[in-house]
Amino acid sequence: MSAEQSVLEHYRVRRWVGLVEEIWHENGPEASVPLVKAVSGVVIKNPFAGHWAQDLSGLTAPSAALGTALGLRAVALLGGREVQSYGKGGIAGLAGEQEHVVACVTTVFGNALRDAVGGGAAWISSATKSAAAGASLDLPLAYKDELYVRSHYDAVTVSVPDAPRPDELLICAAVATGGRVHHRVGGLSVAEARASARA
Repeated sequence: MSAEQSVLEHYRVRRWVGLVEEIWHENGPEASVPLVKAVSGVVIKNPFAGHWAQDLSGLTAPSAALGTALGLRAVALLGGREVQSYGKGGIAGLAGEQEHVVACVTTVFGNALRDAVGGGAAWISSATKSAAAGASLDLPLAYKDELYVRSHYDAVTVSVPDAPRPDELLICAAVATGGRVHHRVGGLSVAEARASARA
C-alpha cells in the first residue's frame, strides 16, 4: 500500500499541494549551489469542525500516514538533493480550531516525517493557526540533527487559494537543502554539529 493510500484510509482528502523555491542570492553574491526549499501539503476534511470534542485521537492516531506521505512528497520535490532542514504545521478552517491541526502534527506525525526524510535527531519546529482559505503560513525550518545550528534558522511560506475551507485542515511538511544563502552571523556550524554527533 502506498503512503497516499494509507492516508486515504483514514482521512478524506480533497487535494494535495506542493511548492518549491530555488534561491540563488539575497542581494549578495550568487551561491555556487542554490538553497532549495519545498513544502508538501494535504487538504483534508476536519471531522471535528463545528462542534467541541475533548478527544481528538481520531486525528492523531493515524497521523503517521500523513507524516510519511508528506515527507516522501517533500523529499521528491527536492529532486534528489539532501534534506538538511525540516518543519511542519498547518491551518484549521474557521469552523475548526487550532488544536485540530496540532492533533495532526504531534510526535506520531513527527516520527514518521523523520523516517520519510532520512532521519533527524532534532525536534521539528512547527506553526499552526486557524484562518480563512488563502491565508499564508510561515513554516519554520531548522537543521534536522541539531536545533542550535543558527545558519539553518529559516522559514518557507505557503498559501493555498481555496484552502482550508471552514470544515477543512491544511497539513504541511517543509524541507530545505541547507541554511540561508548568506548566513554570516556565527553560531554552531553543520560541520561542528556533525563532528559532535560522531564524538
